[in-house]
Amino acid sequence: MSGASYFKHAKNFVAKNTTFNTYVSGIDALQFLYEHAATGAMHDSDERYPPPMCHPGTREIVIVRIKDWYGFQTMPDKPIMWVHAPAGYGKTAIAGTISKLLEEMEGLDFSPLGATFHFWRTSPERNSPARFIITIAYQLAMSIPKLTPHIENAVKRNPMILRKTLEVQLMKLIVEPFKALGELGDMPNRLVIVDGLDECINSDQECRVDRQYAEDQEKVQIRILDLIHNLQSHHLPLSFLILSRPEAWIKQHIQSAPFERVVEAVDLYALGDHVKDTETYIRAELSRIAARDREDGTPDRGDEAWPENVVQAFVQRTEGHILYASTVIRHIDNPYGDPRKLLESILYNSLDRDVDLAHSSSFSSLNALYMHILQSCPKSNRPIMVELSWTV
Repeated sequence: MSGASYFKHAKNFVAKNTTFNTYVSGIDALQFLYEHAATGAMHDSDERYPPPMCHPGTREIVIVRIKDWYGFQTMPDKPIMWVHAPAGYGKTAIAGTISKLLEEMEGLDFSPLGATFHFWRTSPERNSPARFIITIAYQLAMSIPKLTPHIENAVKRNPMILRKTLEVQLMKLIVEPFKALGELGDMPNRLVIVDGLDECINSDQECRVDRQYAEDQEKVQIRILDLIHNLQSHHLPLSFLILSRPEAWIKQHIQSAPFERVVEAVDLYALGDHVKDTETYIRAELSRIAARDREDGTPDRGDEAWPENVVQAFVQRTEGHILYASTVIRHIDNPYGDPRKLLESILYNSLDRDVDLAHSSSFSSLNALYMHILQSCPKSNRPIMVELSWTV
């Protein structure tokens, strides 16, 4: 980025005290931050619409656990909560549900949701740590009005701060503005949600060999953890909810002595009844599809209730993986096909019927499901499908 781009919104700016970067007036500091933030990583961004949410009546135990830990009026005993589980257990949906619940809380004269950042592997803006601190700082300026002028001043003093290391940005854009407020004991506690830490892969760096790529991925995720640990060490009125897969390096770092004292770890895999939650979701979605078909006046597509043996077979096949269930629902929710036949084809004729789930990876069944869906494509459309798949 050229130096000129930093000042494209500046008008009649002046350098005071003979030092160019001491203070630059005339720039819209918040707009400046916004333009350099990863706006797509925010929970309410258009890029993430519609945001993943927990289906009503599911994941209630973990949501209550998070709310009880956070408290929002007073700081929790441990300012960081790490919720971890393999892919497919709804971590991002939990993050979205917590964000919505906090935003909709009534009777408060402050916003308990301080900031959010949703990492995403395939988004260049969201799979790198480069904009992490800038994005958090911008949202804190929005959610804590008292903090706004101090963050603005930090940017005006040195617009080049947005090109400094993340550690310097953390101090100048977050820690020092908070300290400038003076006594923080009476300030309500805000929650910062960091979702998909394992999706931070540092794509800004050109990929070398696979091993080097994996090492870089570990380093950058550990760096984000260290930034969060640094922030909490200043005893600011902030709590941090981190959601990720339990990657070995993440788990090892969080279990180290400096983190263990300030982190409450929650194993989502071991918390709650995932099969029951998945069944609640499946029954609601199958009812919706059946109701849609009745409205269409098509008696041969879900006009009658779904057979109970089919529903139970579907529930058992998911093994509590909400990702498996939602993938099947998207496949059968086809107004141009027969949802019941599509579902029965998956349950009774799909490629994963011989998979020994007790001795396979967590996603052997899901991989077989994808294969079945791809093979169900009409033969006349397969050349186009193959071409598009290769393009992707």
